[in-house]
Amino acid sequence: MIERTARGAKTLPGEYYTSESIYEEETERIFTKRWLYVGRASDVSEPGHYFLHNMDKESIILLKDEQHSIRAFFNVCRHRGTRLCTEARGRFSQSIQCPYHAWTYSLDGRLIGAPNMHEVKTFNKEEYPLRDVAVATWEGGVFMNLAESPEPFENAFAPIVNKYKQWHLSELQVAHRRTYDVAANWKLILQNYSECYHCPTLHPHLNRLTPYRDSSNDLEAGPFLGGPMRLSGNNESMTMTGRSCAPTLGEVSGTDLKQVYYYVIFPNMLLSLHPDYVLVHQVQRQAPDRCRVVCDWLFHPEAISHPDFDPGDAIEFWELTNKQDWHVCELSQQGVASRAYTPGPYSDLESMIAAFDREYLSALGMSG
Repeated sequence: MIERTARGAKTLPGEYYTSESIYEEETERIFTKRWLYVGRASDVSEPGHYFLHNMDKESIILLKDEQHSIRAFFNVCRHRGTRLCTEARGRFSQSIQCPYHAWTYSLDGRLIGAPNMHEVKTFNKEEYPLRDVAVATWEGGVFMNLAESPEPFENAFAPIVNKYKQWHLSELQVAHRRTYDVAANWKLILQNYSECYHCPTLHPHLNRLTPYRDSSNDLEAGPFLGGPMRLSGNNESMTMTGRSCAPTLGEVSGTDLKQVYYYVIFPNMLLSLHPDYVLVHQVQRQAPDRCRVVCDWLFHPEAISHPDFDPGDAIEFWELTNKQDWHVCELSQQGVASRAYTPGPYSDLESMIAAFDREYLSALGMSG
């Protein structure tokens, strides 16, 4: 096991959690350049199914087309820029129609109807498809990238593309989804997730299941950070009872049966791998001092379809833990906004936050 060290690093200055100009800089350098986790492929299971992903001034339609491919388009009509769709999720029949002048698009983005535009001699429908957005799927997750020439997904995710195969993540389905509005900067959520220095104080139940010092990290630099924590005693999973609430996933075996793995996937995904289920947090920025967290509990469909399936033990555990975390993140947000706040030293148990800060500052074009 590599010895953890924060390298003498200190916390970020308060402006990184409160400044509108830094928030805008994040938008341009991170959130429109990096691959963002936006949902599960199962959210668009059939042709025409769609959901919206809204980020700052942008709204993106993610859908499954007639060829069963997942596509992403800016939610902007090519006529006069009207938003095409306002409902958060739903199903298009066979096309997408603008509510203003009825310009109509196929599910693959082609303009197929433009009333009265035949009267304009220079008009060519082929020149006005929906503006598409790069999209990729990985382990059942859907990712998008707003850059005009994004880094290929397989290159960006090369360090982890095959890392979690034994969980069969692509087969899993959402058994429960919960959305939280948190009055805290998005980075405080990811930083809190990256350490268990706080667990004895904030999460006594979690700390009994996985003692905070019985942990290690196998990814310690770059955009992918984290590693395992060992389950204590006879505990089988992170639940209120400590018992599994579903059969073991995929090919999980050996030491993985006694460990839970926690990973930050920069900039907005938290991946928690248990022997019997997987928890995914999607962090969505709302403002410098606000974010939304969408939490999915993923189980194998065979477990979900069983008459005795009850994920309540896992849901209750993470509802408790999430609320404890969000509360303290909100307290942190209030504190870093104070004129009295100055950067403090990280403990070596917070080495992953120091690593996160280095990646974050590098993404902003600054030294860490």
